[in-house]
Amino acid sequence: MSPRFVIYQSRRHALRSGGVDDGSVTAFTVVALTGVLLFLAITVDLGQALAAKVQALGEAQDAARAGAQALDLSALRSSGTVRLRPSAAAQDARAYLAQVGVAGKVTVGTDDITVSVTRTVPTHLLTLVGISSLTVHASTTAHAEQSAP
Repeated sequence: MSPRFVIYQSRRHALRSGGVDDGSVTAFTVVALTGVLLFLAITVDLGQALAAKVQALGEAQDAARAGAQALDLSALRSSGTVRLRPSAAAQDARAYLAQVGVAGKVTVGTDDITVSVTRTVPTHLLTLVGISSLTVHASTTAHAEQSAP
């Protein structure tokens, strides 16, 4: 009998006899697939959260710009002072947020308006580890200023 045949026979015998490695591939596969699934969940759900944050920032910026257009024209014409009409600026910003269907907080200063938007994003794969939603916040400020002639 050649040495090659003996090695082959001993391997066949070890496979048939149920060696000490029984189930080790299965355990490794379960751990590896769990890790891959968790990585996929984080990638997909956090990607959606990032997209929602970008969208919330855009909505906050647009609302702040809408509010910053409520200038006090009488003060601008009489003394050249740039300032906002606070109630009108807040109303315009809130109207924009209502138009796009987003809740937000609006704060108006003398010549600036700050809009904060919060969005809740439902998760898909992270629900497997008990996280059913992610909350993102975006805030921006628009300043009213006089342009150079």
